[in-house]
Amino acid sequence: MTNANAASEAISPAGQTRVWDPLIRIFHWSLVIAFTANALFVEGDSKIHLWIGYFVAGAVAFRIVWGFIGTKYARFSNFPPNLKGASEQVMEIASNRKRLHMGHTPLGALMIYNLLLTLIVIAASGYLMTTDAYWGVRWMEELHEAAVFWAEFSVALHIAAVIFESLRLKVNLPKAMVTGVKEFRN
Repeated sequence: MTNANAASEAISPAGQTRVWDPLIRIFHWSLVIAFTANALFVEGDSKIHLWIGYFVAGAVAFRIVWGFIGTKYARFSNFPPNLKGASEQVMEIASNRKRLHMGHTPLGALMIYNLLLTLIVIAASGYLMTTDAYWGVRWMEELHEAAVFWAEFSVALHIAAVIFESLRLKVNLPKAMVTGVKEFRN
């Protein structure tokens, strides 16, 4: 649902609609905790860093599977990467037009694909650094570090965009990722 009329048709009389299923919410907040712990609080060469990395890899693998078999708004088919839609969304923002999206916006969808791919690179390079073939190989370490930096930048951009869109559209997006319900107000 990409236009305001289609979105409003799917909204319950109370202006609420269930969007994020429990598994998506658990995935999201578990990833927040794990990524934050590994990026900010855990030494990079520690066993706990390694185990958190394995957890992140498993969570991303789950999310990819859930993107094909999960609930409506969790499925990748509900938010395909769409550069045209993303550029239209930028133009809507620039012209202060407001279009409600039940699930992910086109820009949000691109961010999800970006983060999933980046986390795959982080997990794969992190794992490879523990193998005999890549132990101490500088370019693998640099790839891992660059991917972590890109993920941190992307997460900061994601948080800023969520705050911006929440204020602009009067939809509390962080609350929706906790409760699973988007509440639309006029």
